[in-house]
Amino acid sequence: MSKGIFTAVSGAMAQSAKLDTVANNLANVNTTGFKRDAQLFREYLTSYNNEPGAVEVPRITASIESFYDHNGGDKSFVDLDGTYSDFSQGTIRPTGNNLDLAIEGEGLFQVATPDGARYTRAGNFAVDGDGRLVTKQGFPVQREGGGEFRFTSSDVVIAANGEVFEQNQSVGKLALVKFDNKDALLKQGANLFAIKDNLDPQMTAAADAKISQGALEGSNVNIVREMTDMISATRTFESLQKAIQAYDQMAGKVVNEVPKLNQG
Repeated sequence: MSKGIFTAVSGAMAQSAKLDTVANNLANVNTTGFKRDAQLFREYLTSYNNEPGAVEVPRITASIESFYDHNGGDKSFVDLDGTYSDFSQGTIRPTGNNLDLAIEGEGLFQVATPDGARYTRAGNFAVDGDGRLVTKQGFPVQREGGGEFRFTSSDVVIAANGEVFEQNQSVGKLALVKFDNKDALLKQGANLFAIKDNLDPQMTAAADAKISQGALEGSNVNIVREMTDMISATRTFESLQKAIQAYDQMAGKVVNEVPKLNQG
């Protein structure tokens, strides 16, 4: 009985993590280029910690067929298996600002930060006091092959393939990259992605990406979906809370009432 409460607690912790993720998605529903996150969970069996044969239970995911083979020596818990970002396309909306850029298709802008190269889908750029094309946080947008853009006029045109023109003269091409292994990308705040250590991102040029000048990509958060997930997670969390309270009450009876019965 005392071990059973930990199963309920692990489930409650999983639903709490899911609620945190949903809340963050909803908070960024209007954030330019934001990509929604989702949690991955898996079943964890304590028999995995034992040598084969130490516990006579099936070393498989629990099912109705395997239920009667359990001898009570194994416990099942919910394990948080990680968070992933959904890179599906957000809605493109026109802004009329020629420094607003939206990516259609796979690809991210490459920007330079004090911590190295970072990547983003947020194309709400501006020109700083030095004439550099920068992100909202002031990080220089990178050109293909390295370096940054510096403008001396407001006559800037960006073609669909990412080539940048100032006063009808080509001044380089945007560094647009795509990642075949998206699990290698790590969110770092400010709508930026970094590459995880010891993972191959399989990064290549985003040759098929199309740039829309004077437009921005919105977040890909679906409010109805997130609200549905929030309601579902909340109800599950409340049910698990009741289970935890029931285990607690049973434990209290074992401690306080069983000794009295023995004395009688």
